[in-house]
Amino acid sequence: MKFKTLIVVALAVLIVPAAGFGKVTGQDRENGARSCRDLRGSMGVDLFRASYGTAASHRMNAFGKCVSQWARSEHQSRVSAQAACSAERSDVNFAASHEGKTFAQFYGLGKKGANAFGRCVSSKANASSQENRERTVNAARSCKTERGTLGQAAFRAKYGAGARDRNAFGKCVSTLAKAPSA
Repeated sequence: MKFKTLIVVALAVLIVPAAGFGKVTGQDRENGARSCRDLRGSMGVDLFRASYGTAASHRMNAFGKCVSQWARSEHQSRVSAQAACSAERSDVNFAASHEGKTFAQFYGLGKKGANAFGRCVSSKANASSQENRERTVNAARSCKTERGTLGQAAFRAKYGAGARDRNAFGKCVSTLAKAPSA
């Protein structure tokens, strides 16, 4: 039965994101801004600006570009978390794999399990966002090392696109952060 549950959850996670490309909410933007502040603190300002800024100086628009990108990511995390929690909530064998507790008892507050679904979505979305931030920070550090090893010209040739090779660093970070985990 655990295998059947995993299949249902996997299908829900794959199907709902395709339908979930709806509008990004204000909460998604707030969460995106929070993620960008965390990233800027983890990476350092210079690495953050190199990763997200597109102007020649990488200074003027990095935070706004980051928030725009991460708001979409936060939206996707929320939609995927809702699908996963819906699948868990409807799983008749939930208690068997969660210490004998029902969905409401496992995620909710108090005897009645208040706000179990919201707490489930929040915990899954937060975990996904944290993982994405860690992957981005690691990717930025790897790109910084690779740029130093290859040299600026070879790095731009590898990751840049177009005549000016603008934002090769940001493209490197994006490529590495989105690469499947080994």
